[in-house]
Formats: sequence, structure tokens, C-alpha cells
Amino acid sequence: MTLQLRQHCELHGTMAAAAARDLTRLFFTDVRRSGRPVAPDAMDVTLLLVSELVTNAVRHTADGCALDLAMEADGIGIDVTDYSSAEPEGRAPDLHGSGGGWGWALVNRLGQDVRIRHRPTGKTIHTRVPLPPAD
Repeated sequence: MTLQLRQHCELHGTMAAAAARDLTRLFFTDVRRSGRPVAPDAMDVTLLLVSELVTNAVRHTADGCALDLAMEADGIGIDVTDYSSAEPEGRAPDLHGSGGGWGWALVNRLGQDVRIRHRPTGKTIHTRVPLPPAD
């Protein structure tokens, strides 16, 4: 069995976030098999960021998105690519309903090295979940 310390998946539709979380869990299985420990809180943060970024990409664009995960020397790299050039906009969270507004703030608070790379057909949002150095 080949261990995958990089994962890529094209995602579309209402089940995209669930599929992204499943892929992320499989990614962590391979990371653990490689001997790299990952704390449960780092896994939780990664799952939350993946879910948020994929949900927003599918919600705010018409053509789905791609998720790329990579084990890096100092953390887990998360890239979500979509086909819209529109930048994410922070807005005041809806404290009384389900109007959202939490996502972009959450990504910027929990992720490190958050950046947007524009491409001719859209953008990629990158973030990283830090991990302690491997022994």
C-alpha cells in the first residue's frame, strides 16, 4: 500500500464538504502510518478549515472546487481552488440566526499563512495548520 502524504480531489454539489472531510480523514490515516504524529486538536482544526473553505467555494461559485492537502515540514498545507475571481469578504457574524459570517474570520484565526493566489480562471486559497517538528 502506498502512503499518500498529498491528496487531491475535485468536489461538486451539496455533499462536497462531507467528501472533503472524508478525504481529510484518509489523509490523516496515511500521515499516521508514515510515523508522523498529529495531535487531535490539529486534526480538528484541519477538518474545520477544510469544511469551511470547501463549503464557501461551493456556495459562492458555480463550478465546484478542488481540495489539495499536503504534509509539509512544519504543518499541513490546505489549498482550495475555485473558479471565481471574487475575493472572500469578511462580514459581521449573524449572532441570532443562520446567516453565517463566521467563515473568513475563522480561517484567518485558526489557519496560518493564509493567502489568496489568483489564477486566470479563479483563485486558490491557501492556509496551513502548524505541527511541531517531526522527531
